Amino acid sequence: MSVAIDTNVLVRLLVRDDEAQFAAALRLVTEEAAAGTPVLILLCTLLETEWVLRSRMKLDRPVIADAFVKLLESTDFSFEHVPTVEEALYLWNHHPTADFADCLQKARAAQLGRLQFMTFDVGASRLPGAQLLR
Repeated sequence: MSVAIDTNVLVRLLVRDDEAQFAAALRLVTEEAAAGTPVLILLCTLLETEWVLRSRMKLDRPVIADAFVKLLESTDFSFEHVPTVEEALYLWNHHPTADFADCLQKARAAQLGRLQFMTFDVGASRLPGAQLLR
């Protein structure tokens, strides 16, 4: 069985705020890893997870970025598109005024061959290849 996980499962794994759900999530990841099928993290799941960790759990940017890097390095997880995640994390690390959502969208657009990223968001417009729409 190859599975993808929802945001709430990933959040439980990262913050361990509900022991029963953490145990169930960890069991799933462990079983999938033993079967040689890493658990899939979709781009939208990663995006929503960043929002939950920042807005609900009040974690700061470096802590969230570090958690995402550890997920990337783990053989227990796979991502919908690793180059997009890596580029988004790079942008987020190097552009402190940009939101993770903007970095992820810009990175995905670039991976899909869209060299310009148009936005009304002044912070997002500071990303390389982004342009403020007027």
